[in-house]
Amino acid sequence: MCECALNLGLGAPLPTDDKLYSRTGWFNTNQFLLEVIFHNRMKQYRCLTKDPSVASAIYVPYYAGLDVGRYLWDPDGFMRDYDAVNIVKWLASRPEWKRMWGRDHFLVAGRINWDFRRNPQNESDWGNELLNLNEARNMTTLVLESSPWNYNDFAIPYPTYFHPSRDSEVFQWQNRMRRLRRRVLFSFAGARRPGRHESIRNELIDQCLATRKRCRFLECDKTRKCHKPAYVLKLFQSSIFCLQPSGDSYTRRSIFDSIVAGCIPVFFHPGSAYVQYIWHFPKDFSKYSVFIPESDVKSGKANIERILQRISRERRASMREEVISMIPSVIYADPSSRLRQIEDAFDLAVKGVLDRIETVRTQMNEGKIVNYEFDEEESWKYFSRGKLGPHEWDAYFSRKIGKRAL
Repeated sequence: MCECALNLGLGAPLPTDDKLYSRTGWFNTNQFLLEVIFHNRMKQYRCLTKDPSVASAIYVPYYAGLDVGRYLWDPDGFMRDYDAVNIVKWLASRPEWKRMWGRDHFLVAGRINWDFRRNPQNESDWGNELLNLNEARNMTTLVLESSPWNYNDFAIPYPTYFHPSRDSEVFQWQNRMRRLRRRVLFSFAGARRPGRHESIRNELIDQCLATRKRCRFLECDKTRKCHKPAYVLKLFQSSIFCLQPSGDSYTRRSIFDSIVAGCIPVFFHPGSAYVQYIWHFPKDFSKYSVFIPESDVKSGKANIERILQRISRERRASMREEVISMIPSVIYADPSSRLRQIEDAFDLAVKGVLDRIETVRTQMNEGKIVNYEFDEEESWKYFSRGKLGPHEWDAYFSRKIGKRAL
């Protein structure tokens, strides 16, 4: 991971390739370095104070994902929990904790939430117990993928390869994506999931290969080309639509790489985006994406090629423009510089955290129970849709189905 941590967590600069990306702002960024990138951006934040008594929020620079990543495949749960348990105990002993009992504290855990929600009854299960610890449940945790059924973690974008240092670099890139001629109707970068009966990847790959020239498939399993930015960027920049099925969990980094490339994402589960990135994505998901139910693909009812071909040219152009307008909100600017006009993923995340903490502070000052408005099991409804009650997506988030593909 040492090379990945170069350039304040951005990784090594990508070699010059004028056909695929601009000459500055592009790095071989590892998706699990979000904590380092965020910390270095936080050091540049305009409104920092060293006095906790006047702070609106307290950022905890604990690299939870890098910590647990050392022991994820270790059967000894004690080692996976050791640092997490000690950090929250130490935080709870601090005088500033007692002001709101930690509800004004937040940290970044640069992995999906399931890596921090091990079943306390099963020490050999995956991950550690960080997000299940009582102290951590009071804090706000930013993760790459949040839980639909918990109210203390919120999803923020995966890091991409693009980290501009000036606003002009973003504007120039957006214009470049607008001018591209995209000759491929849709594409998919990924691998089959032969051992997972609920996965639709086999069906998507088979449909893609059957279309011949209308779809391109980038095989990720044998060649590892998906870990090479040039192959990924070339694929997405040539495509109108990019298929984004669930992978090892609901979400995948590919979603954000495709958005940066101006490719319209096609989702098959609302947990992949619509109930996740509530501070970064438009609420009206039909403006920037296509939704095809997983069950329709699995049953053979959905023909991807026909569905996408039926979308008019005008509609495609409108959706692509919306995707390109989203680029600033899904990128993390170079921590060594500062954007002047644009709010990036970091800015939107901090704003979201501050708004959430202010809401909690108001509830506490009014003597109300924090998050009293809704049952925690329905967190996904409250935070993403703003209302409770029956919803067309209820079946996707049934506890009978449980956490997906893990």
